[in-house]
Amino acid sequence: MVNGSLEEWLHPNENGHGVHNESKSLNLLQRLNIAIDFASALDYLHHHISEPIVHCDLKPNNILLDEEMAARVADFGLARFFRDTICTSSTNQSSSIGIKGSIGYMAPEYGMGNEVSTSGDVYSYGILVLEMFTAKRPTDSMFINGMSLHNFAKIALPEQVESIVDPTLLQQIEQGQASSSINNGRSQRFTGSHKIREILISIFNVGIACSEELPRDRPVMNEVLTRLHASKKTLLGDGKWIRVEV
Repeated sequence: MVNGSLEEWLHPNENGHGVHNESKSLNLLQRLNIAIDFASALDYLHHHISEPIVHCDLKPNNILLDEEMAARVADFGLARFFRDTICTSSTNQSSSIGIKGSIGYMAPEYGMGNEVSTSGDVYSYGILVLEMFTAKRPTDSMFINGMSLHNFAKIALPEQVESIVDPTLLQQIEQGQASSSINNGRSQRFTGSHKIREILISIFNVGIACSEELPRDRPVMNEVLTRLHASKKTLLGDGKWIRVEV
């Protein structure tokens, strides 16, 4: 894809070649659109085809961005038809496919030998959303002694939401450019810091809900989409826009 992977945009200074790329940063609207794009892909895979598919390896490297920064879910090397996982489980055979995902993004129940499920993808999605808006990996060295990316976000909400937001995104918000977008050659921005704060809290709550430890406590993807679309409507819906230069 023209714009590479989400990994390159979330962690532009951590590529394997030691090359720094300060120009790569995502604003609030772009991050929200990406979250909606791959939530839509998962909703389709889980609920809108005859044999649901579980991706099993959602992580920033597997979210690719096209020329319009639309997100595409890639790398189905570990994907399973959900029907097959049910059949395997019902015959009391191991449903293991090795490591069902990547460390930090893999649902905790997989580590206990549970069969693959759509809830596992929802967990990975939640971790990805939290990473997108904090710029912290779930494997960050700060997450020790029971602390996790999930708990890091949960403890901060709602009063301390600013303390966990990606510093680059927070700087954009402080400069009034949080939802800067380019459309037909024009760049616009949203002005309304209180509203943006509430939108961030709502998005973080989605990530937290999706990454709950118990599968039964996680939402399904169509519920996630409803909540994210509501956040986007709030961000774009009141017409408070001004023209700025690209």
